[in-house]
Amino acid sequence: MSIAVNGFNSLDSYVDTSSVSSASGTDLSGKLKNIGQSASADELKEVCREFESYFIEQVYKEMFKTIGGEEDGDASMSSLVDYFKDGVIQQVAAQTTEQTGGPLAQQLYEQMKRNYGIVEES
Repeated sequence: MSIAVNGFNSLDSYVDTSSVSSASGTDLSGKLKNIGQSASADELKEVCREFESYFIEQVYKEMFKTIGGEEDGDASMSSLVDYFKDGVIQQVAAQTTEQTGGPLAQQLYEQMKRNYGIVEES
């Protein structure tokens, strides 16, 4: 999928997937590759919700990087805190998407529905 926004040709060249440590990122990548003509509207909605949650998670992680941390701490304790912080960030991102109703997910869904010719079942 190629997206052109303000001179950017593709999201692939700007997203660093080598540093994705969460399972949701790799799972989502696999699900997005499998979306096609055989996808149902419900499956597409779910993938779009997961993408929005993943996107918000990445935004939160970048926000946390701007906060200075303690540098005198134990290295093993620091890695343990980072592990649990990542889990909490994933949960908060999922709750944020759930509570806001997923406006980004809805926009993605509408666009992908048109692109793949998916008809909603009533």
